[in-house]
Amino acid sequence: MAASDPRRAQGAAPGNTPANPPAIPPIPPLRTHWLAVSAIVASGIVAAFQVGKVVITIPALRADLGLDLTDAGWIMAIFSLLGVACGIPVGSMVGRFGARRLLVAGLTAITVGSATAAASHGFPLLLAMRTLEGLGFVLITIAGPSMLRNVIAAKDRDLAFSMWSSYMPTGMAMVLAVGGFVEGWRGVWWATAGLAALAALFVLMVVPGGAAGGASAGVKVPLRDVLAGAVRTVRNAGSALLATCFATYTLQYFALFSFLPVLLIDRLGLTVTAAGAFTAFAAATNAIGTLVAGQLLSRGVIARWALILFSSAVMGVCAVAIFAADLSHAAVLVLCVVFSCVGGMLPSTVVASAPMLSPTPALVPVAIGMAMQGSYVGQVLGPLAVGVVVDRYGWSAAAVVPAVAAAIGMAGAYLLRPIFRRVN
Repeated sequence: MAASDPRRAQGAAPGNTPANPPAIPPIPPLRTHWLAVSAIVASGIVAAFQVGKVVITIPALRADLGLDLTDAGWIMAIFSLLGVACGIPVGSMVGRFGARRLLVAGLTAITVGSATAAASHGFPLLLAMRTLEGLGFVLITIAGPSMLRNVIAAKDRDLAFSMWSSYMPTGMAMVLAVGGFVEGWRGVWWATAGLAALAALFVLMVVPGGAAGGASAGVKVPLRDVLAGAVRTVRNAGSALLATCFATYTLQYFALFSFLPVLLIDRLGLTVTAAGAFTAFAAATNAIGTLVAGQLLSRGVIARWALILFSSAVMGVCAVAIFAADLSHAAVLVLCVVFSCVGGMLPSTVVASAPMLSPTPALVPVAIGMAMQGSYVGQVLGPLAVGVVVDRYGWSAAAVVPAVAAAIGMAGAYLLRPIFRRVN
């Protein structure tokens, strides 16, 4: 299909130079390099460890370093803030420096940041190293899928991207399950530093250098063209709608899961241990949805826009019922699992579709960066919106937040319908 796409043909034409980045993306291989896929997905899981480790170690951090709740909030929020600021810029950097280099750089930043933070004895150094980890996290989450597309055959695209999209729930569940058995918060941070270093070595050993993207192939993209490509991607309707749908997904997801333990304790009377265990289990089911979406898309069972619309609708209905309705314990717990599992189908669909709707093949990393930037916007807005509403009007009123987000996501998905049809 790539050969018949007029956009591809135009990007490859000998005389087409100035306005678009001139890097010519590598042709997808005939066979999928599954070991390279494993290394890339493992890098994403290690990145997710850096998010989950804070959740499990915040009490120990506060006790050891004397942090107040504001300090703890900065430690947790810095990743999302960096993502909001750096999504598109990092996507643009992929074309200039190469995805493989940026992925290794991200893992290296996490290694240095986590190890240095583990040896710190005060908040300023801890926050500085947390910022370095956050930059590494953003590099990995954008360079990873950008590089993934160059080691997979076309027939395995949706399956591979669904595997990638499971990195966050898988990594979060693993670190939440295992982190409690590691002695002290410093032990957890030393361990994640070591795992990031191993992941970097794994990438260097098994991911082909030629799979790094334009820059690694010896084509240095001029900064002028990098900026022009970023502007063109932002103005592209398909990329903008995908980013919007991703933002509404993360807004709903983090609006619920950021407060789920508190809600389960306050409204259902669960113990702290039981609420934490259930939250970890419900979050882990998100990975099931990502893998199911890969199978559905690869077999052509459902259109991409319809899967995004369906996921947004189910998440909205479940979240509204959880917040607003007076339901039994069992009903709330089931709805949380359905919310997470069905919701997991949306991110894998968005990430797998971003290359299809990119203005040109050379701008795919920027399109992925834009989608990820949308997801970070939702991560910031969701908990903030719910916190403000609950403080003023109570838990039931919080249902308005996911309801509005779901409606916007569904509208965005429907607007994507004609765009996907033109691409297909």
